[in-house]
Amino acid sequence: MMNRRSFMLNAAAMTVMSSVPLRAKNMLPIRMAVEYNMLPESLSILQRFQLAKDSGYEQIECPTTPDHADAEAMKVASEKVGLPIHSVMNMDHWKYPFSSADPAVVEKSLDGARTSIRNAHLWGASTVLLVPGVVNPQTSYKDAYTRSQANIRKLIPLAEELNVTLGLEEVWNKFLLSPLEFARYIDEYNSPHIRAYFDVGNVVLYGYPQDWIRTLGKRIVKLHIKDFSFRRDKASGTSVARWVSPGDGDIDWTAVHAALEEIGYQGTATLELSSGDADYLKEMRRRFALILSGEMRSKA
Repeated sequence: MMNRRSFMLNAAAMTVMSSVPLRAKNMLPIRMAVEYNMLPESLSILQRFQLAKDSGYEQIECPTTPDHADAEAMKVASEKVGLPIHSVMNMDHWKYPFSSADPAVVEKSLDGARTSIRNAHLWGASTVLLVPGVVNPQTSYKDAYTRSQANIRKLIPLAEELNVTLGLEEVWNKFLLSPLEFARYIDEYNSPHIRAYFDVGNVVLYGYPQDWIRTLGKRIVKLHIKDFSFRRDKASGTSVARWVSPGDGDIDWTAVHAALEEIGYQGTATLELSSGDADYLKEMRRRFALILSGEMRSKA
């Protein structure tokens, strides 16, 4: 994630792009969404939705909201402002992974996911983002694979009933580390309600987003957008890895644009960055538009 200071330091490097006109003919047919947690916590729910709308975003992704009053307030805010909630980011899959050997832990994970699916139905969202499993000293790769599939299958009947797609995301969980394996993992569910929620930034350490996009193809239901930088300081020999603003990292956004165009992706992409004020949100939206128009140039 990128902090406010990093944004201010990096913004100057991108000012030249503000004078580059966006070529409409190259603009991908992708809706630009913002993560709810990018909006200032000091604002009310309605104010956060309004700020997102005023900053130029077309949709929003909201977290699991078990409190019924808050969930209703988000629905009202979405409708009043005219900013659709397109997806729910499930919140319990890290603390209570689907790959756990403990049935009680798995049940907590399933309960959280069911809440997310019901949130999505209430809000009119089409997807719920799930982290499928976690490999750790207690859970082998093989066990994470088989347990997560068995447990996520339990959610398919509710997803079918409420017409919600479960988007499984590749994250830094030591699991599903290649695009070929991720594609196979998705296909083995043999369900239209299980697809890939592809995070462009999460694969930079061990792969290339454009390669993953082409391999996953039509399996991709939604996208997360963020950038990542990995640099070695020649003087000290220290390696520095960090999340940065789109355009300030190692991602070849021109190649990503070409891959998305090639597979014909026409869904929604959501910025997943740190929070900030109106100026920050508008700047991130401007960079987002550069990515979708094919005008974002890599700093690498």
